[in-house]
Amino acid sequence: MKFRFRAALLSTALICTSAFSGESESISQAKEAASSWLKLVDSGNYAASWAQASSLFKAAVTESSWESALKSSRGSLGAIRTREVQSAIFTRTMLGAPDGEYVVIKYVSHFEHKASAIETVTPMIEKDGSWYVSGYYVK
Repeated sequence: MKFRFRAALLSTALICTSAFSGESESISQAKEAASSWLKLVDSGNYAASWAQASSLFKAAVTESSWESALKSSRGSLGAIRTREVQSAIFTRTMLGAPDGEYVVIKYVSHFEHKASAIETVTPMIEKDGSWYVSGYYVK
């Protein structure tokens, strides 16, 4: 009886470690995708940021609407000064979105005209196995 219990615990520990390892790799890949995407936004290349966003993102907002929204919101903030990851959380569910693999990344950011802001970037994995940004907002 003790052997079965120990074997079950060991199996559970291995499964949890494997799942955590997979989530950790996903978080790392999502952070890379978010960083590349944010460089486009930071440089004012809003059309390219829309083009490199997820299909879910593009279905929700047109390119011209996206450009207008960023020009008004990011334009008033000025240039990015610093950005640091505050948290990155892997999840399979997002409110108002289909189940999938998402990473919600929160950054503490400092802009030219806003001393402190929280940027939230949410990459998701697409059918091709790559990560694309599916959501962005600044608070």
